[in-house]
Amino acid sequence: MNKIPMTLEGYNRLQEELKRLKTTERPNIIKAIAEARDHGDLSENAEYHAARERQGFIEGRIMELEDKIARTEVIDVSKLSGKVVKFGAKVTLADEDTDEEQTFQIVGEDEADVSQGRLSITSPLARALIGKSKGDSVEVSTPRGAKSYEVVKVAFG
Repeated sequence: MNKIPMTLEGYNRLQEELKRLKTTERPNIIKAIAEARDHGDLSENAEYHAARERQGFIEGRIMELEDKIARTEVIDVSKLSGKVVKFGAKVTLADEDTDEEQTFQIVGEDEADVSQGRLSITSPLARALIGKSKGDSVEVSTPRGAKSYEVVKVAFG
């Protein structure tokens, strides 16, 4: 059973989603199925089939979340420090072609959101950055070809 690294913030988001699914979504869908059943013939009841499909999705997501939460290894980023890029680091990169700077925090797969500056630990860029420090260059293959970045800053917390 592989552990899934995750920040406390990401772990709390998964917990909140699981709680919402169990306390709100699941009871609502059970009520919707009961109402659809009351409408008669189930073989031609679109509401019933839609509600059952939604129930399947919700139950599947609950099982997925419970599995992830059980395997999560919460890493307290506030206790991390150093000059080398590792999980939880906030890394400022400069594109070596345009000198444009971007800052990313390296987080778990389930918390990744590039538009929010959160980069998955399993992404090619994050994997290339692990172990690097300020002043190092990394080259990453992208769909548009190879890109080179310089590590400008490594911070934690």
